[in-house]
Amino acid sequence: MTSLDDFIVRLPKAELHLHIEGTLEPELMFALAARNGVTIPFASVEAVRAAYRFSNLQDFLDIYYAGASVLVTRQDFHDLAMAYFTRAAADGVVHAEIMFDPQTHTDRGIAFATVIEGLLSAMAEAERRFGLTSRLILCFLRHLSEEAAFATLAMAEPWLDRITAVGLDSSELGHPPAKFARVFAAARAKGLKLVAHAGEEGPPDYVREALDILGVDRIDHGNRALEDPALVARLAAGGMTLTVCPLSNLKLCVVSDLADHPIDRMLAAGLHATVNSDDPAYFGGYIADNYRAVAAARGLSRADLARLAANSLTGSFLPAEAIAAHLAAIAAQTAAA
Repeated sequence: MTSLDDFIVRLPKAELHLHIEGTLEPELMFALAARNGVTIPFASVEAVRAAYRFSNLQDFLDIYYAGASVLVTRQDFHDLAMAYFTRAAADGVVHAEIMFDPQTHTDRGIAFATVIEGLLSAMAEAERRFGLTSRLILCFLRHLSEEAAFATLAMAEPWLDRITAVGLDSSELGHPPAKFARVFAAARAKGLKLVAHAGEEGPPDYVREALDILGVDRIDHGNRALEDPALVARLAAGGMTLTVCPLSNLKLCVVSDLADHPIDRMLAAGLHATVNSDDPAYFGGYIADNYRAVAAARGLSRADLARLAANSLTGSFLPAEAIAAHLAAIAAQTAAA
């Protein structure tokens, strides 16, 4: 029998909740700062890591946006994404749907084309080198206006055939999904899928708004939906995918201890939960680390882990034939274990 760690790594899995800017490791941050002549407010790699002590989402976001300042050229975005894909492939990721925040860059004078062309070139290289497929999710920053989101959607027009979905991220409290109803409707009219962060720090009503007002295809996080039994029943009955991020939940104090993480309660309630890494450079672990962490903390079985991996694939935006092939590989590995 293979070890549990080997089982986790070998499980074919999709990563559905990954912010590419959140994969910026301190070493790469320093290398890009030197390459681009950018001054950052840290004296060393160790100082950056010491700063990664967050008490809430906003504390994290302040450092996250500061770190992004080192991303300047197409090559920077390519290198950032390739560093992630290399780690993801080693963790058994066969498909990744990566979020990017163009407003973080365009608002500081970086062209939209610079960002997306660097990411697209890395995505093509990752498929060639690792057989790892990927899709792009363009996220709107919810602390900015809906008008700014419309401007970003307009910038994206030449690349919409290479963007799969739009999303909604950044500061959740005080910025409900309803704030972006019109731009999400416009994105849907352009043929894009819709996802949104809801129910991380925001209340269950934010999850309901994402469903009823935005009409999302997937909920990012969704933890606080568990506070509302009727909402849980609705999510389960509809098969709505939740992209749960355990180590992020711990780091941002959504849970005080992984021993209290609700991932197994989600599965028991019939929720289509998945495991993802969110912003792994900042939260201390990539996708296999997240699987390991909840397996140890919540006593998940191999069948539970296989179910989470299967959920990630059926919750993806891959075509049905690709999903079926990956599910067959999961079944074969589970049987062999």
